Amino acid sequence: MSVRELFNPRSIALVGATDKSGWSISTLNNLRAHGFPGPVHLVNPRGGVVHGMPAHKSLSDIAEPVDLAYVMVPTTAVLGVLREGAKLGIGCYVILTAGFGEAGEEGTRLEAEVAGFAAEHGLTVLGPNGNGYINAAAGITPYGLPIPPPLLRGEVGVVLQSGALASSVLSFAQARNVGISLLTSMGNEAVVSVTDVIDYLVDDPATRVIALFLETVRNPAEFSRVARRALEAGKPIVALKIGRSALASHTAQAHTGALVGDDDVIDAALRQLGVLRVRSLEDLIITAGLLASCGPLPGPRVGVVTPSGGASEIIADRAEDEGLELPPFAPETVERLREIVPSFGTVQNPLDVTGYVLIDRTLLGRALETVSADPNIDLVMLLSEPPKLAPPDPAPVLAQYRASAERIAASRVPVVVVSNVLTDVTAFGRQVQQETGFPYVAGGIEHGMTAIGAAVRWSRTRARLLSRPAPLPRTGETRRPRGAHGVWAEHRAAALLAASGLPVVPSELARSEAEAVAAAERFGYPVVLKAAAEGLGHKSDVGGVRLGLGDAEDVRRAYREVAAAVPSLDGVLVQPQREGGVELLVGVVRDPAWGLTLAVGLGGVWVEVLRDTALRVLPVDAAEVRTALTELRGAALLNGVRGGPAADLDAVADVVARIADLAESLGDGLESLEINPLLVTGSRVEALDALVTWR
Repeated sequence: MSVRELFNPRSIALVGATDKSGWSISTLNNLRAHGFPGPVHLVNPRGGVVHGMPAHKSLSDIAEPVDLAYVMVPTTAVLGVLREGAKLGIGCYVILTAGFGEAGEEGTRLEAEVAGFAAEHGLTVLGPNGNGYINAAAGITPYGLPIPPPLLRGEVGVVLQSGALASSVLSFAQARNVGISLLTSMGNEAVVSVTDVIDYLVDDPATRVIALFLETVRNPAEFSRVARRALEAGKPIVALKIGRSALASHTAQAHTGALVGDDDVIDAALRQLGVLRVRSLEDLIITAGLLASCGPLPGPRVGVVTPSGGASEIIADRAEDEGLELPPFAPETVERLREIVPSFGTVQNPLDVTGYVLIDRTLLGRALETVSADPNIDLVMLLSEPPKLAPPDPAPVLAQYRASAERIAASRVPVVVVSNVLTDVTAFGRQVQQETGFPYVAGGIEHGMTAIGAAVRWSRTRARLLSRPAPLPRTGETRRPRGAHGVWAEHRAAALLAASGLPVVPSELARSEAEAVAAAERFGYPVVLKAAAEGLGHKSDVGGVRLGLGDAEDVRRAYREVAAAVPSLDGVLVQPQREGGVELLVGVVRDPAWGLTLAVGLGGVWVEVLRDTALRVLPVDAAEVRTALTELRGAALLNGVRGGPAADLDAVADVVARIADLAESLGDGLESLEINPLLVTGSRVEALDALVTWR
């Protein structure tokens, strides 16, 4: 299979071409209008004249080599076209035809036949049920819907798991002056997948940024591989992943299952892979356009130059949302700005140069020049936009924008231009940008701030992820214990942890009041009693836990109370009581698509109330766990509060990473493993309770 040949054919046959089909008309018009240099052959079983050209009755009647067959025949005839084409040596196909896997059982069977035949004969097939693609960089446009002019060539590769949205995305990109290198409508992905196209775009010199519209990630392992390749190549991936549904739980026994939904796992996986997730089609294109124009942004400290006080306030609010900083200007910057800004203006960051820009056309540019030299900032956000209407004499406008473009190009730091609101870039605006070199303009403060925040995060994430090798999937033998089925409550779960060298609070199983008292006296008071019963998960919910037992009589009374509350009692666990510290939840639960997923967060009885967790898809190392701990809303608790000792984050991260490694070693039979709480007191890290659920 050759995706490169698919997207770069020298000759194309439109199979099923007919004057009655809008698809057929549009595809031929697109190829003609956008400069495809090679021959286009029309195939219709009746022959004759189609679209004003002689039509061949079959592929076999074409006397010249064909690199790509664009297939528009009825569903049941598609396989016949592939059979004929394979005999003729045609290796690449776009199947526009619908009625396959999306249409039910019979369609699924037909799609499997197409995929099987393609695999057997090494064919490259895009679709079925897809519009085709637009290789704007090469002027190759076998695409079944009209392409609105102008087709802007640029550095954004767009891959969509939606045919209906492809044209809308293309139109919006054109409206915002975002040029594309390639746009692909994937269809059913019977043969060529999203990851195949990403692989191609990573190697494509015409592509700088990859934009994805995803309904599903069909193969998480392959997606992870190509995302890592893109990260290493310095090509950001921006993704709009739809379908944000949360499962109530993966397992009824573990808290973790209630905290880890499908979308939470996808969010975590994309972050780990350095993929920038956005929430709208507008953000998808605007963020990709910004990254293609500016590249990585070096840091979060933003200097803002705007002619609007109201805009300054909006930007300040949105900067906080995006984790961006608006630091005070350096004293020397303030001094120079006071010489530029009118006396009724206020010199601060964000800088409002006031409406005086309508009188002094150089004011905004001179302020930009000063702010961009400030040593306290990493980038400048400039509020501006291309003109909309052409004046009778465009020369002064062109001169003004050319001067601004030169200042932006000479800036010490990147300058990101953002418009106030999201409106189309007009034909005259595009002309001004092209003739003067005025840079890409992110559409609207809302989307512009989203794009800037994403670009800064990508730069940080890439530096962090590439500073250490990606964790490798476990390849050693799995060691599922004997009798691994159902729910292992604390006694068996804690023994499994201890046998693996993990720190677990000392514990003894007592089957009578006398045994419980003897165990308590060996540990020293105060102690804790917990019910031990087969399959008993949340002991506190049924009255199966007693805390702070200070003497033998307390232990005897607690034993009787627990026995009355839990009729199926196998005994009680006696443990020394631990005081102070921070309680964490550490859980691993199996996601049906991405596999084992780690959740770490604030634990104890408040875990489901606070829902303060950070997620990671396994495998992870201690460094990644440490990063996850810093993401918690309650991370400050680990730094020590009210005179308590600060947690040794390296020690915590090491233990959590070892828990994750244990979960992986237990094989496919593990459904979930949970420690709640994992008590952290300074450098001491200890599991106080555990639960294991087997599939």
